[in-house]
Amino acid sequence: MSLYSDAVTAVSLWTSWTLDPIQLTPIAVIAIAYGVRARTLGRRGQAVPGWRIGPFALGIALLVVAVASPIAAVGEEELFAFHMAQHLFLGDLAPLCLLAGLTGPLMRPLLSLPGVYRLRILANPVVALPIWAANLALWHTPLLYEAAVENGAVHALEHVCFFAAGVVLWLPVLETLPAPEWFGSGAKLGYIVGVRLVGTVLGNVFVWGGSVFYDVYRDGDDFLGLSPTGDQSLAGALMMLEGSLVTIIAIAWLFLRMAQEGEVRQRLLESGVDERTARRAVRYRRWHELEGSAR
Repeated sequence: MSLYSDAVTAVSLWTSWTLDPIQLTPIAVIAIAYGVRARTLGRRGQAVPGWRIGPFALGIALLVVAVASPIAAVGEEELFAFHMAQHLFLGDLAPLCLLAGLTGPLMRPLLSLPGVYRLRILANPVVALPIWAANLALWHTPLLYEAAVENGAVHALEHVCFFAAGVVLWLPVLETLPAPEWFGSGAKLGYIVGVRLVGTVLGNVFVWGGSVFYDVYRDGDDFLGLSPTGDQSLAGALMMLEGSLVTIIAIAWLFLRMAQEGEVRQRLLESGVDERTARRAVRYRRWHELEGSAR
């Protein structure tokens, strides 16, 4: 391929936005439903805090970038590293941001639907972690990964699975649905470390694997100066870097949360609240009700 052809291909990919209604319509529906519900709550005097709306809007933006931006085009046609970035957006960052933007009042209409509350089982870390890990491992096997790249329907299914598994992954941590009582801040800390260990193992496989795992990237021309093995190593490095950054932020948040909970528990005990009541109030962050009744 000539240098001119390389340049034309690169420009075409870097400027291509895939405005596929099949992928963008569900994202638009989620954003509109959130906006309508938030406006309804605002009119009732239950305005959604800006620190909730911001992460949700970021999650929507990440979904759009993942499925419609040049990242998708480059990832699907040229570079594994960009495909990895797309999956990190879909399967980790976007679900995290969307769940962080939700509240009980926002979700009330959804939770009132028949059978929906039974999904609470997915907020159990013993269920969530194996689901997420199995999904991550299965879709990175050569058979399924290459099928997704070469077949549009399988690719769409892959994206749905990554997003759904990402939601399941973060449910126990953010407790959009209540997690078990034993899964407090300390247990959440261990859970996040376990999640990142799984991601680190897979990332290291790509970084140090040597041979190229996926035939769809094995025989392609170097793109942006990356050889197939360099591309694969970069994909693994991106996976570990993103995981490390999210883990550092999550651990810092949990340490601050644990410090606050310790202070509140001690304050409740000193005010005469019994041990179990204080522990449950702190665990589910409902101590304001006890403090209010004490006044």
